[in-house]
Amino acid sequence: MSNPDLTTDTTEVRQRVLSRWENEGGAMTKTAFETNSEVPDLTNAELVHLRMRVIALENLMIAVLAEGSDQQRQLALDMGDYIAPRAGATQHLLTIHASHHMTELVHRSDRFRTSAFATKP
Repeated sequence: MSNPDLTTDTTEVRQRVLSRWENEGGAMTKTAFETNSEVPDLTNAELVHLRMRVIALENLMIAVLAEGSDQQRQLALDMGDYIAPRAGATQHLLTIHASHHMTELVHRSDRFRTSAFATKP
């Protein structure tokens, strides 16, 4: 599934980013969290703004996935499966929800594709 258009630098960056999923997206250790404890809580206005940006990003992803190749859409589905907790591993609720949400985004994009390219849920 390698893309000849990707440079070595791009491939290395992609690998580093994807490897962060191995530890819940680069979750901080307890020591790292304690050193950053001076960060103030988000205000209500900041939370509303953050939600708005997430909604915008989700809709952009749906648009991109609707026009994406079957290979790109399958990669998005595979990533959703990849981050789901494995049998015997700690079942983190946020990771489970994120995995389902990624799959939902791919299937929601079907509404904007021609019927010949739609995926089956």
